[in-house]
Formats: sequence, structure tokens, C-alpha cells
Amino acid sequence: MTDMIKKFAELHQPGKPLVLYNIWDAGSAQVAVRAGAKAVATGSLSVAGAQGFEDGEKLPFDFALTNATHIVHAVDVPVSIDLETGYGDDARTVGTNARLMKEAGVAGLNLEDQDLSNGGLRDVAAQAQRIKAAADSGLFINARTDLFIQTPADAHDDALAEKALERCAAYADAGAGSFFIPFAADEKLIGSICEKANLPVNIMMMPDSPSPSRLAELGVARISHGPGPWMAAMAAFEAEALKIFQSSV
Repeated sequence: MTDMIKKFAELHQPGKPLVLYNIWDAGSAQVAVRAGAKAVATGSLSVAGAQGFEDGEKLPFDFALTNATHIVHAVDVPVSIDLETGYGDDARTVGTNARLMKEAGVAGLNLEDQDLSNGGLRDVAAQAQRIKAAADSGLFINARTDLFIQTPADAHDDALAEKALERCAAYADAGAGSFFIPFAADEKLIGSICEKANLPVNIMMMPDSPSPSRLAELGVARISHGPGPWMAAMAAFEAEALKIFQSSV
């Protein structure tokens, strides 16, 4: 297990990013590995949606843990699980859940700084405590900030990047292994954050994102696809289902 965690950490190389075409169950994980994935990672929206739940920790933790266990047993590459905010009201519970994930064979976790109780962002210090509790399990923690998600695109500026870097520094001190800034798409800001961050930077592919090769040039260490793969799979399924049912009427 320790080898998988180490292997996963080593895949985060600025300029040579780890590409994660996010999966949602054991079957999709196997497909990703057959296609060449060096590691697999879930997206919380995809896992929840595949079971008929909304995102935002509406999926019961026990199911998330069982799903993680199935994925680990199905593939021979490192597995990272999107644990959203950690499924806990306090840092101790987040730490307990992280240890359970580690016992299941997981190599890494995503932890976001959104506060689900009010929709805002957690205080930096409070979030750092939660990250530390999870990192103390020994897992590789991808610390996500929702600053760019919660800020209109026309306000994605240098000041916001500095706020993100402040969170990055605090999360690094707490034991995070990488820093995730979904919805950041401006080349200048991404490059600046990659240059100044003391953690490898994770970017999520969006319609307006720079190309993967350009992200590599900017110093990105991890590229995620979020819920996109699941949405594409469901769209294809629905399109075929419509053909079947409409032709049978």
C-alpha cells in the first residue's frame, strides 16, 4: 500500500502532468487503465450521479467507501478518491474517514475547502486542520480550493491568484501533496500560480482551458477531467436509448 502512495506522489511532476480521466466505479476504472491510465481518480459528482444521488456528500459515506474498495481491487494502479469535504463536521472525523480509505487500499484523496453548511469557503486555518487530519493517515492529499469556482470568471485576477497561493501555503504546511484549482483557465494566472506555489498544481480541463500541452508548458503537474467523462458516457447512453425506444414505437 505504501508503494502505491509513493508511486502516486511521484507521478505529480510539474511540466510532465499526470492525466486523470476521472472514473466513477470499478468498471470505468478498468477501462481507463486499459486505455493507458497510470492512476485513476474518482469525481464526486460522477460517483453520486451514477447511483442517483446529487453531489455534495448526499451519497452515503459507507457507499463511497465500498465503491473505493471495489475500484482498488479492480485495478493495479494508484487510486485517488474525491472525498469532497471529508464527510465530517470536524477534523477528527475527517481523519477517521481518511484512515478508513487508506485501509481500503486508496492512495490519495481530494479534499475541498467549501463549507457545505453555508456554500462558502472554510476559514484557511480550519481547512488546514482538516487537511492535516487527513494527511496524518499517510495518504496523498490533493487540497482543492473553490476560490475560482465561487468567483465570477471576470474577477479571476492577480488578487485572486494571491489568495489561492495563501491557501496553497497553508495547505502545504498541513501536509497536502498537491494543490487543486478547478475553474482556473487563464494562462497567465495558471502560470503564475505554478511558478510560485510550493505544491504541484492540479488543473481541471474545461471548455476554455489551455491545451494539455500548454498546461504542461505552464508547469502544471496534474490534469483532471472532473465529471466530464461520466457526463459524456451518460449522454452517449441516452442518445442510443432514444434511438432504440423511438424506433420501437
